[in-house]
Amino acid sequence: MTHDLVAALRPLLAAEACAEAHATGTEPGDLEQAVWLRLLERLRTEGPPADPHRWLRSAVRTEVRRTRRTARNERPYEAEPADDRGLGPEQLVLSAARHRALYAAVRRLPGRCPRLMAALLSPRDPTYREIAGELGISQGSLGPERSRCLACLRRLLTPEVAGR
Repeated sequence: MTHDLVAALRPLLAAEACAEAHATGTEPGDLEQAVWLRLLERLRTEGPPADPHRWLRSAVRTEVRRTRRTARNERPYEAEPADDRGLGPEQLVLSAARHRALYAAVRRLPGRCPRLMAALLSPRDPTYREIAGELGISQGSLGPERSRCLACLRRLLTPEVAGR
């Protein structure tokens, strides 16, 4: 049943996402992924929609509005939040040691986590779109991937922090 529904909706979703995504500045694949997740949540809680094609069009529009709202509300930092200006030599040495420990832990992460975390920690402050392009993954996958990598990093750093 679910497989048939997905197969029936796949071409319509691809067309709808392609038509809507560029106006929001997002990738069609990211929009598709968000709608597929919305459908899976719906199937788990409410079952299949009565009119799947109508539901899909509505879901795409909802995701487009959410994406626009998110983009409108995001603001860049005026300055780097962890700015080291004005610190004394001792604080600068301690800060440098913390950075070295962090980057050493990042290099020990599994899979593509080291590349993702290095991109997120980059002083160039790349956008999610740029990071996704560098890593060759969809922009919508970055958030979940980042969460997994941060959880791994937290587990790696916990013994080091607890030992101090």
